Amino acid sequence: ASRISAENWQPSLRLKDPPLAGAAVEREALREERSERDGEAQKLEKAKITLNDCLACSGCITSAESVLITQQSHEELYKMLTFNKVTPTEQKLVVVSVSPQSRASLAAKCKMNILETAKKLTSFLKSLGVHYVFDTTFSRNFSLLESQREFVKRFQKQSEDKKALPMLASACPGWICYAEKTHGSFIIPYISTAKSPQQVMGSLIKGHFAEQQHLTPDQIYHVTVMPCYDKKLEASRPDFFSQEYQARDVDCVITTGEVLRLLEQEGISLPDVDPAPLDTMFSCIREEELTSHSGGGSGGYLEHIYKYAAKELFGIQVDTIQYKPLKNKDFQEVTLEKDGVVLLQFALAYGFRNIQNLVQKLKRGKSPYHYVEVMACPSGCLNGGGQIRVEGEASKDWLQQVEKLYESLRTEAPEENQRVDELYEQWLGGPGSARALRALHTQYHAVEKTSTGFNIKW
Repeated sequence: ASRISAENWQPSLRLKDPPLAGAAVEREALREERSERDGEAQKLEKAKITLNDCLACSGCITSAESVLITQQSHEELYKMLTFNKVTPTEQKLVVVSVSPQSRASLAAKCKMNILETAKKLTSFLKSLGVHYVFDTTFSRNFSLLESQREFVKRFQKQSEDKKALPMLASACPGWICYAEKTHGSFIIPYISTAKSPQQVMGSLIKGHFAEQQHLTPDQIYHVTVMPCYDKKLEASRPDFFSQEYQARDVDCVITTGEVLRLLEQEGISLPDVDPAPLDTMFSCIREEELTSHSGGGSGGYLEHIYKYAAKELFGIQVDTIQYKPLKNKDFQEVTLEKDGVVLLQFALAYGFRNIQNLVQKLKRGKSPYHYVEVMACPSGCLNGGGQIRVEGEASKDWLQQVEKLYESLRTEAPEENQRVDELYEQWLGGPGSARALRALHTQYHAVEKTSTGFNIKW
């Protein structure tokens, strides 16, 4: 699949990483054609790449760069807000859920702290006509808790099920696309079924929140702000679509960079915006304080599952985690030992070079790990393809600024959030219930490879 530029929808014919096995040849979506009659250059019509055209090769999807999805852009958000203004009797409730990684990127760009950025962004979005602005840090609590419980269950039945372990993280849609379309039925059993924070938020907004507002899911337009273009693909999966209401859990995904373009189109500088109170219905806010989760800018899945499993399975309290870098900083491991015996061995694998190595080890039966936090982007979600880039500044220095802002928040364990406990009972009927399984878990699908002339073995 071609890599499409967010600015002009034209493909770039270069690969970010070495080609993956079975990758498709990149195709030209737009080219100049010479006319033999008059010798003038003529441009063909701009091609539109639909979700079904995506091959999850080493181009647009797995490198987390610009992808043309016409149903999801800041322009589509504009259309919905305009629709609400001209047809007030039929308007939809517009809800925006913002990822903490996106807030950190905006804060670095605008030279503000995280809380100030959150308040000003809330004010700006509401000035456009958005009704509610929430924080996906809250929904990540559910994703972490479900992942923890799933890991313990898998660990306990590993003697019965050879593919119970290692459990592989499922929060990164770039990695999921690659797994489904490149390794299919082999790799899928290893992947955690817990939904990502974005999709948990989708379930929460179109489920519990809709009920609270006395609305049906199709009467709410739910937008998320994400650091990653692949999140647009995730929101578009058939698994997250209600046939009954003909509505998606997440209707539109815009990237951090698209928020910046929204500001530019409105002629507004975020630092100049008057702050607004934060919506606290779904948040981790205490006395005007935003919280986060420990364990890095990709959500801290490894750290939270590791600590939970150590205590739940072996009665060992782990307060700090010592990471051991291996081939590079994006492949590190953590080991829990007792009396010289390895009890748990976890790893994080970021970027496709490390992911490919991990998959090859699995296929050879030589992976020593019980759990792996897998992310498509080198350095994880804070370095996502949809984040803001600054010209003239080294990417490493810029990323460090974003990381520093992200880590400035007070961390909170998901088990400590009282509002999460309340919602497990009010919304889901308790952890482990059938309703919780439907709302917080999903499934994956092996995509059969088609035999075409475009297939190349690298």
